[in-house]
Amino acid sequence: MFNTLDDLDPEQRVLVRLDLNSPVEDGEVQDNRRFDRHAETVRELAEGGHRVVLMAHQGRPGGDDFVSLEQHAAILAKHIDRDVQFVADTFGDEAIDAIESLSAGEVLLLENTRMCDEELPEEAPEVKADTEFVQTLAPLFDAYINDAYSAAHRSHASLVGFALELPAYAGRVMQTEYEANSSIATREFDGQVTMVVGGTKATDVIDVMNNLGDKVDRFLLGGIAGELFLRAAGHDVGFDLDGMDFFDDQWEANRETIESLLDERGDQITLAADLAYEDDEDERAEITVSDIDEKDRAYLDVGTETVETYDHVIRDSEAVFVKGALGLFEDERFSAGTVGVLRAISETDCFSVVGGGDTSRAIEMYGMDEDDFGHVSIAGGAYIRALTGAPLAGVEVLTQD
Repeated sequence: MFNTLDDLDPEQRVLVRLDLNSPVEDGEVQDNRRFDRHAETVRELAEGGHRVVLMAHQGRPGGDDFVSLEQHAAILAKHIDRDVQFVADTFGDEAIDAIESLSAGEVLLLENTRMCDEELPEEAPEVKADTEFVQTLAPLFDAYINDAYSAAHRSHASLVGFALELPAYAGRVMQTEYEANSSIATREFDGQVTMVVGGTKATDVIDVMNNLGDKVDRFLLGGIAGELFLRAAGHDVGFDLDGMDFFDDQWEANRETIESLLDERGDQITLAADLAYEDDEDERAEITVSDIDEKDRAYLDVGTETVETYDHVIRDSEAVFVKGALGLFEDERFSAGTVGVLRAISETDCFSVVGGGDTSRAIEMYGMDEDDFGHVSIAGGAYIRALTGAPLAGVEVLTQD
């Protein structure tokens, strides 16, 4: 296990890696739960009298969302209720001057780490630690804190290099995300463990199912993965129609695994009994899977019978893990599956982890309270890697002696 803020000496100059990567609409950075989550770590450090210097990334070079972090500083300031200074530099003279002039309790955000050429290439931590970026900044600090769990699967300079040069600690987001997302592999549950599997990236969740078959008692399927499993079970769904690019490639990549899972663990896997689609009047309509003779339309949610079945399974579970939405919940007509599952979880006292930015967004969108869930993760790729047992580079360097 790693050291946390509880182990940090008082009044340090600390370099803190956050993940503030956010949607950008018409050049405007959108506020989201990442700011709120990371604010806990930043506020605690500032109130503790530390000199707090923050690093974060936004987008990738060449993308429309590859912008400066100046707006992020203003958004974060609202969440921590104190000023967040910003410098349009990462490790040059301007950044160094700003760092050295900080007083106790002050907070400074450096420019987008991905504007540094040495940040992005995926390389070994030892290589990243030897970059000019790390070697220039590290001597200015007493400690390094990684709070960016959602980016911890990346071996980038700001995520792995500084931990080899400075005493390293986990921030509160890193600590809580790691503990919750690792619980399916590390905790013992006396009752039924259920995993809700959906979303558009079927390959990711199929890997999770393959890895966690011995840990999970019931898998409840929807989304793209759900249709692919129905296809493997002999139903005429799970195909791309004109203009689609969801199913066929993922089918070819995962067919053998899907068929093997159905053959070896079919009693653990519950498939949708009915599906929902948009009818000619633009209304929600449903069809029983066994009545589908040919796929001639897009299926956008699981049906009412399926929602009821999944509701009963969840209410009989001791632990429920969610990865991916069961339908196009952004459209209220096709939110029944995703919202039904989340409401069932929120109304029970089961241990629960809801993972992935899209799925967790449904909680707020449909007026549910995050406090009714055990943990709502802000991680995507890192959550998947934790569930599949794959190492997280940003976590591994925190645990090194």
